Amino acid sequence: MNISYNEATKALNASIEKAKALNIPVSIAVVDAGGHLVAFVRLDSVFGVIEFAIKKARTAVMFGVDSDIMGTIVSETDIHGYGMLNSNDGLLTIAGGVVIKNKEGHIIGAIASSGGSPVQDKEIAIAGALGFN
Repeated sequence: MNISYNEATKALNASIEKAKALNIPVSIAVVDAGGHLVAFVRLDSVFGVIEFAIKKARTAVMFGVDSDIMGTIVSETDIHGYGMLNSNDGLLTIAGGVVIKNKEGHIIGAIASSGGSPVQDKEIAIAGALGFN
């Protein structure tokens, strides 16, 4: 099952509200269960974080864990981490990518924020993951 466009925009809007409350210029991306972009917004963020947001979301959904957890996993692989980070057109394994689950607990997509600190990005993404219903 995939996140619908309506669910994705609800998640995006919840994250936008959190970013505005924190007064942080970020980019926010929502992807479906296949890692395909469904919704995106750039809130006056620098250009460099656009791709970061998309890659954080893709990383989370492809591995079924938040992007920072995947970062911990990759960091423990020594030399093999290079190959892991460069798989799937590149991963971004820092905080800010969060899986989105439906009411049954199945992953249906992911949302990610980039432009704030890692803690702020994760907080913004969590707001979206919890606010999609």
